[in-house]
Amino acid sequence: MVSVPLIRRLADATRCWKHRRSILAVVVLSSSCLLVVAGWIFADRRLDEGAGDQPSLLDLLDRVGKPSLTGPEGSSSIPATRAPRSRSWTSPLSHQCEGGKPTVLQRLEALKSRSSTWRRSVGIHPTNFGERLLRDAKGRQLDASPRVVVLHETVYGMTSAINTFQTPHPRDEDQVSYHSLIGLDGQVVDLVNPLKRAYGAGFSAFLGEWAVTNGALKGSVNNFALHLSLETPVDGENMQSRHSGYTARQYDSLALVLSGWLNSFDLPAASITTHRHVDLGGERSDPRSFDWSELQLRLAALGDLCVS
Repeated sequence: MVSVPLIRRLADATRCWKHRRSILAVVVLSSSCLLVVAGWIFADRRLDEGAGDQPSLLDLLDRVGKPSLTGPEGSSSIPATRAPRSRSWTSPLSHQCEGGKPTVLQRLEALKSRSSTWRRSVGIHPTNFGERLLRDAKGRQLDASPRVVVLHETVYGMTSAINTFQTPHPRDEDQVSYHSLIGLDGQVVDLVNPLKRAYGAGFSAFLGEWAVTNGALKGSVNNFALHLSLETPVDGENMQSRHSGYTARQYDSLALVLSGWLNSFDLPAASITTHRHVDLGGERSDPRSFDWSELQLRLAALGDLCVS
């Protein structure tokens, strides 16, 4: 027969073990929760640390259905962070202080005196142009003063080009415009104030310089460029490498518009280049069949080629 004190001691020991077992279970459960939380925190930190190296959602969407582009530094379609290597530009326009033809000068001066008959302004949708920015996507200071003139061609007619610029394009990568257009008949249509930014070139640089104004996109010359496009002749409404070329009236108007820009922004004629040259994607070849000698003749007569 077991004594009563012994029974009481056994009962006390049992209650104590049950209490300790409950405490142990709580400790084990709490430790498990702490381990889970720590794992989550560690994983979140790892994701945060790697976030700077991952493309944004906008980048991923932009890749859908598009081939991968490789720039001069071997960059993929992820926005580049450094400006490309400088690609030299030797202007086809020669330094010329004498020999300008008086008859050409007289014709151009007469044309300039009645500019209201061949030059007009047309408004385009505000999504297709903007301000010249003084800071890049990372907040670094930019020189937004115009210092390069990029020549383009429309590929299709003037009306088609203007309709495109008047159409809203909310997405940055779809926006497009030039400062001025010149028709086959010499008519000039001014679309964007030269003091503002036109979206004439995408992935582009001039003499190793670009501006990255949108962190989700690659750099371009738009922030410091002036864009002018020539209407393409009908036989050039295709993707061939050449066409019949531009008209004498176009070259006359082109020379007058360029002369105005060169003098207004104190630019040398060597700053006039082509979309083909500034394009870094290897996709642009405009303006095709451009005759630099025709521009040389006119700018020489105007005295714009005697600037170092």
